[in-house]
Amino acid sequence: MFTSDTMNQFFFSNPIFVTITLWALKSIWPTNFKKIIPAVFFSLKLLEKLLEVLWILLDNNHTQTYKKYQLERSRLAVKTIDSETEDYILNANQTEYCEHLREKFLIDTPELHFEDVTIDSKETDIPAERFPGIYHVISGKKYKRDVVSFHVPYTGDINLLRYRPANRFTLSGSFNINTIGNALIFDYINFNDDAEAIKKEYDTHVGQMIGIYNYLKTDCEEFNNALLEYVNSVFNRRKEHLLKKKDLLVAIGVPLKHKEGLTGTFSIPTPKTREKITVKPIVTAKGFEPEPTLNIENYSIILKLINDMGKNFERMPSIYVGKHEEDLRDHILMMLDPNFEYGSASGETFNKSGKTDIQLRYNSSVVFIAECKFWDGEKSYFKTIDQLLGYLTWRDSKTSVILFVKNKDFSTVLMTVKEVTKNHPNYLSEKRANDETWYNYIFCLPTDRNKEIRMAVQLFHLP
Repeated sequence: MFTSDTMNQFFFSNPIFVTITLWALKSIWPTNFKKIIPAVFFSLKLLEKLLEVLWILLDNNHTQTYKKYQLERSRLAVKTIDSETEDYILNANQTEYCEHLREKFLIDTPELHFEDVTIDSKETDIPAERFPGIYHVISGKKYKRDVVSFHVPYTGDINLLRYRPANRFTLSGSFNINTIGNALIFDYINFNDDAEAIKKEYDTHVGQMIGIYNYLKTDCEEFNNALLEYVNSVFNRRKEHLLKKKDLLVAIGVPLKHKEGLTGTFSIPTPKTREKITVKPIVTAKGFEPEPTLNIENYSIILKLINDMGKNFERMPSIYVGKHEEDLRDHILMMLDPNFEYGSASGETFNKSGKTDIQLRYNSSVVFIAECKFWDGEKSYFKTIDQLLGYLTWRDSKTSVILFVKNKDFSTVLMTVKEVTKNHPNYLSEKRANDETWYNYIFCLPTDRNKEIRMAVQLFHLP
């Protein structure tokens, strides 16, 4: 195949072409020929680059950019979410499912280990057309020459180097990839037994490749870093659409027809060839019944009111001195109750198997639960979380653990909470903290990993 490399080799490495060009120029400007030689060679190099650019624009292989590959991968993620059944989307543990998709569609960024390069050589039949012009060879025949090969180990998807980086134009375009096993191969024909020339040619090609390679690594990292947020947004969009549809059907007032033949579980997808196997979350529920939930905006308002009251405790010691958990809880209730429908905030009410310190109800459904406790170490902290989760039914998804810390070394307690929370068996993930004493997490119910619980942990220093 006639490529940009062979085109450049024909025009600029062919002594006959160069000689004819110089003879023609000498005939045109015989008196000033020596003066224009530097300009001639500069013009030839400029023409070489222009031809290279033209070839990149015309060559279909070079027009395959990483951007196209990335868009196709994003479409596959969307297609996967859209292919799930309604019941799966409405009942699945979103954190685990989206993490599964992130692992599935992560780009396996190639890593080139130039520091571990090795070298060997072998005798190979070389076509006459690849020989420099100074050799007397017959067109169409092949001649044996040594080929020096540099083996650069790699990991990841080496085929990504075939793509041109997204949003960047480079004269090098992409690369023809030649691999053996897990090594990238650079071959050089030994025409002149010139080790320095071969090494220089290798270094030149490596320098060109590193530029493309670094751009592609940046593109891959940007895609991978944004992938989890992207699949979450797609998941949320579909889930919200399904919830609105169900709300519409309920509003019509006609009994809903239940679908038959729904499967109870969902199989594990076929593992990828990568080392890490991702497991798709299993959903055992056969249907979804919409229930009242506290929206995230109101949840944030409640947490901020609690935080404001806790900060007042810290500023005014007379409020908490000699007080017990119940007394401090009552102060928080006095702040919450006027901000919601009368009677919605209550103390020591019952829900499921135990009682809780603070509840907010919507009609008969509990939509927010909080536990107020004095800090007494990691074991007591985990017991508080277990107690809170034990109060919850599947309808309850918004919670808060309110911790009053008497320890003088408050920073050590904060560090302990951050370090140990993820060790709880029902912990799923950590969300962005609101400040240094207010952390946000996602937990699951002990009886159902598909039901996520938002849990804020708010600490206040009351020495």
